[in-house]
Amino acid sequence: MVNRSGAREGAGAGRSVPAAPRSRAYPEAVDRLIERLADLPGIGRRSAERLAFHLLKSDEAAAMALARAIADVKRTVRHCSVCSNFAEGDPCAICTDATRDRSTVLVVEQPKDLIALEQTGMYKGLYHVLMGRLSPLDGIGPEELTAGDLLARVDDPAKNPGGVPIREVVLGLNPTLEGDGTALYLAEELHKRSVAVSRLARGLPSGSQLEYANKAVLADAILGRQKVE
Repeated sequence: MVNRSGAREGAGAGRSVPAAPRSRAYPEAVDRLIERLADLPGIGRRSAERLAFHLLKSDEAAAMALARAIADVKRTVRHCSVCSNFAEGDPCAICTDATRDRSTVLVVEQPKDLIALEQTGMYKGLYHVLMGRLSPLDGIGPEELTAGDLLARVDDPAKNPGGVPIREVVLGLNPTLEGDGTALYLAEELHKRSVAVSRLARGLPSGSQLEYANKAVLADAILGRQKVE
C-alpha cells in the first residue's frame, strides 16, 4: 500500500535504511600516514598525499632513516634550562661557551630566530627564547612565555651562566603588532630592574628602493637614522 506521501507502507515501513559502508580509497596504514602528515603546519590533504606516496615509493632504508630521525629528535632534544633554546645537552652549547659575553642577552621569539641571528656571526652574547609572543586575543600572556625566566636571570646572577650579572638586554622580537607589544612589556619590566635595554635596528634593507618600502619601514628608518661622519 502506498500512503498519500507516496511512501510504501507495510513491513519495514518507518525503519531507517543503514548507510552503505564508506569505501576506503587507500589501505588503512596509508590513510593513517596521510592523516598524520596533514596534521603538520602548512601541509594540506593533497600535500600529505604526495608526501605519503613519496615515502611509499622510497626504499625501506630511506623511510626507516626518516622514522629514526623523528624518534631521535623527540628522545634527545629538549629545552635549555637557562635560555629555552632547543638543545641536546643542558645547558645548551651557547650558554656553556665561556668565550661569549654573558652580560648581554638577546631576546627572540623562537629558536629559528636565534639560528638566523647566530648565522650572521656578528653577535657574541647570550640569548633568551620566549617561545612565542604576547597575544591577548589568543589568550597568550606572559605566563605562557618564558618571560618570567628572563626576568629571573636579570634579578639573580646565579641563574645566568657563570653567575655573571646581566647589564644589557637586546630585544630582537619580530616587527609585528604582537612583537612590538611584547617588546614594550619586557622593556617596562626591565627598566624597573636598572638594566640597559636596546632593540635591533630597523629600517631600509640594503639594495631596496624607497618607493617599494611600506610606511612602517620608512618610519623606522627615519627614527633610526644615523649620523654620517
